[in-house]
Amino acid sequence: MLGCGMLNVDKVAACLSSPSSLRRNCQHQLVSTPMNILSRSRNVHIEHMVNNQVNGGFEQRSLSYTLEPIVDASHTRDRKRSPPDSDFFRGTRSGVITNVNDWTRKKITSVSEPHVRWMHGYVGSGKSSISQEVCDTSEREDRPVISFFFFRNAGDRSRIWRLATTLASQMAVAIPETAPIIQAAVQANPALLAPNEGGVSLRARMQQLVYAPFKIALQGQTRVGTWARMKRIFNAPFTAATERETRVRGLTRGPLLIVLDGLDECDNKDEIQELINGMLLFFNENPLVPLRVFITSRVEEHIQSHLNVPGVMLDNLVDHCSDDDIDTFLQLLFEDGCKRNTVIQAYVREHGEWPTQSDRRKLVEHIGGSFIFGSAIFKFIMMGTNTEGDGAATPMCRLPLALKMNPGLDGLYAQILARSRHLPHFLNIISTIALLEAPLPTSGIAELLGIHLYEVVNVLVNLQTIIQVPGTDDIPVMLCHTSLRDFLTIQGRSREFFAHPSHHVLLHRRCLECKLKHLRQDPELFIRPRPEIAPVARYAIQYSDQHLWRGLGCFKLSDFNSAIDLCHEALAVHPGIPELKGDLANIMRRRGWHRRDRESLADMDEAVSLSRAVLDLQPSPHPGRSHSLSNLGNALSSRHRLTGIMADLEEAISFHRKALDLQPSPHPDRSDSLNDLGNALLRCHGRTGIMADLEEAISLHREALELRLPPHPDRSNSLNNLGYALSYRHGRTGIMADLEEVISLYREALELRLPPHPDRSRSLNNLGNALLDHHRRTGIMADLEEAISLYREALELRLPPHPDRSNSLNSLGNALSCRHGCTGIMADLEEAISLYREALELRPSPHPRRSYSLYNLALSLEEMYKVTRVLLDLQEAITCHEELLELHYPAGHKDRPKTLRRLANLLQMRFDAMGQEEDLSKVATLREQEDQLSASSTESTV
Repeated sequence: MLGCGMLNVDKVAACLSSPSSLRRNCQHQLVSTPMNILSRSRNVHIEHMVNNQVNGGFEQRSLSYTLEPIVDASHTRDRKRSPPDSDFFRGTRSGVITNVNDWTRKKITSVSEPHVRWMHGYVGSGKSSISQEVCDTSEREDRPVISFFFFRNAGDRSRIWRLATTLASQMAVAIPETAPIIQAAVQANPALLAPNEGGVSLRARMQQLVYAPFKIALQGQTRVGTWARMKRIFNAPFTAATERETRVRGLTRGPLLIVLDGLDECDNKDEIQELINGMLLFFNENPLVPLRVFITSRVEEHIQSHLNVPGVMLDNLVDHCSDDDIDTFLQLLFEDGCKRNTVIQAYVREHGEWPTQSDRRKLVEHIGGSFIFGSAIFKFIMMGTNTEGDGAATPMCRLPLALKMNPGLDGLYAQILARSRHLPHFLNIISTIALLEAPLPTSGIAELLGIHLYEVVNVLVNLQTIIQVPGTDDIPVMLCHTSLRDFLTIQGRSREFFAHPSHHVLLHRRCLECKLKHLRQDPELFIRPRPEIAPVARYAIQYSDQHLWRGLGCFKLSDFNSAIDLCHEALAVHPGIPELKGDLANIMRRRGWHRRDRESLADMDEAVSLSRAVLDLQPSPHPGRSHSLSNLGNALSSRHRLTGIMADLEEAISFHRKALDLQPSPHPDRSDSLNDLGNALLRCHGRTGIMADLEEAISLHREALELRLPPHPDRSNSLNNLGYALSYRHGRTGIMADLEEVISLYREALELRLPPHPDRSRSLNNLGNALLDHHRRTGIMADLEEAISLYREALELRLPPHPDRSNSLNSLGNALSCRHGCTGIMADLEEAISLYREALELRPSPHPRRSYSLYNLALSLEEMYKVTRVLLDLQEAITCHEELLELHYPAGHKDRPKTLRRLANLLQMRFDAMGQEEDLSKVATLREQEDQLSASSTESTV
């Protein structure tokens, strides 16, 4: 027996009783040698085990246990619990199925033969059903097949990092000769098992866990020794494999098949491209290897641009779609349904065939080629809803209603939801399902919303045609198709069923309440392994901050106050938990920025203090350290924006650099750190004028945008951030190309922020600013008119007490003042003055932007005085300039000389109008001060 010394039973038992202790104290040693470890047993023979050395003892673990595959991602999953529930119906799509199956069976005998086949099609066209049938056919014919069915918002099934381990685990079963090679690879590089990016690229994982073990097994090498020797074998030229295939038992009936379904459902867009490139490179270097890959997805740019290349066989599913397939599909469904429904059987005995051929033809025409639409309509006809008084109690009554449903998925979703919206908590439940970061079971949804389980079930039973309702309370609720989430989160499509971003406010509060409840029940909640924690508590711990971020713009001061109270209660239960301190720090920072009053600085100070405490509790190499560095950097940066203290900004930049260093590509949070550092450098440039900071900020924001391809939820933020940085550079250099790009970026961001997106007003304001700048450079009046229209819409969205209302007032005032300068229309100037006055009232001293409002109001009042000669306007302009000099532009401020000159000019005007000698004396003093500052500035420059 390998590695067995004196067995310490007590210590082994202690390890086995505590998984976390086992992970800390056990040294894993992979064993490929067959072992007979139960000496008194008969016929016991275990292969491919992991020997965990524990103080002289051992524990045996299977290769599957080591790889930790996603068991519900393969074609063998329970499709009733893990969608897509992609049944294939005999007689439908027979041509394309036969074609694909023939391709998968065929041995590879030519270097020009494609190893990869990509089938693409629209939503509901049956791609997953075809993938499932191709896998099932391979199983029935005893041909080796491994698979991964991606599914959006289904935890790790919507991410790519466990793809390699999941495929490797299946391959070890389908082709046992690969198992010891996989073991050797894991032993050489344990980081291959990381469930996230883990510092190992996807290409390396696929190469070392899938491609290399398969190729090496073909060479007849199962005892490969070190990974270095494995690499030599793997890198050796691969020639015709016919003889070798006969040695590998699983390949005698055909090549190994990898099926990747729903590739567009994966969140990791860059890694998808890396997967495809690595796959094509492997086949280019090994053109005769007996391996085929079948991929299905919707047409998306990041996939199409890499698969629509020579060497990949393309299938457009639209070319294989016919009404005959839909007719056969419905016929099979109704035949099976009628056998199970006694009401239908009684109807048929009395009235004859149902549905009639005429009814079925109408249904086929109405469905229009969408298998999803057809399936949902069938479920509606056969199952109906429990809506009271709908007059459609039987399938025969519901069939005519089904023919009136709007064709297409949006119409289907709207009509099904409309029949259930009368139920209690309906909108809260569907909004929660749509906005959750990861799916929860019915019991978890009920606890998160603070309602009864039966109330959740009552709603979901009515939605079974579009939402997959599990048979038990502990299985996650899943959407039948991810297009439903798209529908619910776009108001222009879902209308009254829209999952409003303000629902994140409720979810954030309920996450905090659930954490507090479970922490009171279990003080060790935060140190337990995640699998031991209840699903709703695990969700609350992991995603509460996401809901805080997603709901920004919808939080009221009372919402922040309630959240802070909950955090204090939790910390009173367990003061030393860094995650709870981090929660409180983030909320304090958000509240401080939201209120922007005299209490804001106290909130920011508390956020900085708490963030420092969290960082101290997470020294390197703590996995949460990069997140804590970012949070502290953001807290310091926010405080700088309130106080202007450069030391805070410089320290923030330092922390953001450290966080970015800990998040190399392809870390999932790298784009966040790029944006944080870019924003901090941009603020630094704004204070110092150092161009290197501006150029670096632009570079960082470009990289972040490249990492946030559509439909990344934060893409609009990156578009705005890059646009803001480029507009800064345009202001410094005057390069028109920068301004043109800014307008393009802001337009795309605005398109992603349709009403009632909480940040739409910000995008309106940004685009308005860029168009106003463009007008000032080009004189194009259309730009100015569009800017005014955008500013007005933004102002309407920022009703009192919106914290950014003063920004919109100033922006619209600026645009109207500009139009007055072009047209001389006095109404524009009068409205601008009114807007500036309201903005000034919203920015009492010491508001950091009060000086902008004073300056704008003073300029417009001066202009008004020049036209009307009303002394009250002139006096108000003088008062504004006096406050600017006294409170906002002290000695050394770059705008002080200009303001001295303007005040002197205004006083000269008053002297000319009223003849007061005191004004003339002040004019002389102000001009002398301006001359001294100008001379001093010239000397320092020389």
